[in-house]
Amino acid sequence: MILGLLKTLGAYRIYESYLTNQISKGEPPKHVGIILDGNRRWAKLRSIPEWLGHWYGAQLADEVLEWCRELKIKAVTLYVLSTENLDRSPEEVQQLFEVIGDKLNDLLTDPRIHAYRVKVKGIGNMSIIPAKLQNLLSKIEEATKNYDGLYLNIAIAYGGRHEIVEVMKKLAAKAKTGEIEPEMINEDLISKNLYTAYLPYPEPELIIRTSGEERLSGFLLWQSAYSELVFLDVYWPDFRKIDLMRAVRTYQQRSRRFGK
Repeated sequence: MILGLLKTLGAYRIYESYLTNQISKGEPPKHVGIILDGNRRWAKLRSIPEWLGHWYGAQLADEVLEWCRELKIKAVTLYVLSTENLDRSPEEVQQLFEVIGDKLNDLLTDPRIHAYRVKVKGIGNMSIIPAKLQNLLSKIEEATKNYDGLYLNIAIAYGGRHEIVEVMKKLAAKAKTGEIEPEMINEDLISKNLYTAYLPYPEPELIIRTSGEERLSGFLLWQSAYSELVFLDVYWPDFRKIDLMRAVRTYQQRSRRFGK
């Protein structure tokens, strides 16, 4: 059994080295969005409570940040909780909030956040999540507001349509007061009012979804207009560094013409 494990680890390291050599020949995406999908199905396969699937998935976030830093990815947006997820049973939603709260507490005291100068920001409809989570996010955002080593967006209670609607309301209000003219509303103005506008790379070049599902589920709908999409047949808790590297390699192999 131990010999088999060593062989498996050896093969993994060889493959990781092979991928490292391949992707080092091209430019990595500057901004990667990841849809963390498959926690519940992962748990069901192991006959454990579904909330444990969310817990194991949350622990992976630390490693993913390390991998992105190693691959020179500058911005990461993690789709942690959608507005639709809040329609699940009250028990599951409460468990999700507890798992997210624990992970935010970990981030607040994680020395790597400061060592790597990670700027953390929550994006989504924060008014509908518990005050405890709002306060934790505010503390992390305040503690990291001047960092620019790596950007981490945590999408909580996020919906792409809701984000666009909120921008439209904001611009309509400005037009009503005469601050802007309706004719001034264009793609650039809309982009400047999105959650990701503060980023040096507001539109993700690469979006990864785990679990085998092939849809965006409302994730960064405006920003993803020209993103490269990679769908992986692996549940989120089983996501490995080589899966991220394979996605980056796929991105590098594609020809991005932006409709031209």
